[in-house]
Amino acid sequence: MRIAVLADVHGNLPALEAVLDEVARVGVDRIVLLGDIANGPMPGQTLDRLAELGDTAVWVHGNGERELVAGFDGQAVPGPAGEEAAACAQLLEPRHRALLADLPMTVSLEVDGLGPVLFCHATPRRDDEFVLVDSPIQRWDEALAGVTEQIVVCGHTHMPFDRLVNQRRVINPGSVGMAYGPAGAYWALLDDHVQLRRTPYDPEAAAKRIARSRYPDAAGWAAEYVLHPYGDGAALEAFTAIAMKG
Repeated sequence: MRIAVLADVHGNLPALEAVLDEVARVGVDRIVLLGDIANGPMPGQTLDRLAELGDTAVWVHGNGERELVAGFDGQAVPGPAGEEAAACAQLLEPRHRALLADLPMTVSLEVDGLGPVLFCHATPRRDDEFVLVDSPIQRWDEALAGVTEQIVVCGHTHMPFDRLVNQRRVINPGSVGMAYGPAGAYWALLDDHVQLRRTPYDPEAAAKRIARSRYPDAAGWAAEYVLHPYGDGAALEAFTAIAMKG
């Protein structure tokens, strides 16, 4: 079993296409979609492309999927996430909602050479919990309480890492569509070992394509997250403040 892990695409279709092209070249048995797939400027096109993967794709829900389904159904979503959900909902069709509804929070797969691996978006207990690469061991132990798998793969914080937590290995593939740090689309390849990978793509061409979408201020989104992405230091500082609030 060889698995590609794609997290936090955030509706950035050009970045997704670049990663899928590379995934096709290296060859995999499964592609695990680790949540926050479509909440971004090209949500419908992103979901349509991923639907083409058929049974190769294994879907896990993140906070973005929960919020998009709520927005599509006309339910209130608090905070800035509600504005994004409402904007994306206008660009989705019922078939897209069907792809996002009732997805599992966690999936466990046997990976040759690694054994059983648990996949989740943020943590196994919450789809929006911030636990970071430098979070204390106690915080990680609390978030992973009851997990029997010795390897856990999670996303949500958009920064790749591979670390040990009390003899358990925790891996974050980084973000495909909204990377914090050096430019590119980040993902992970799992077989008998773990590769954290970065696929380059043309930010100028991607930004122009995103700007032509019907997402509100799509050009602004592309400028902020594709042309001038936040550094990992700034993101870590912001997320640490959120994590400290629980």
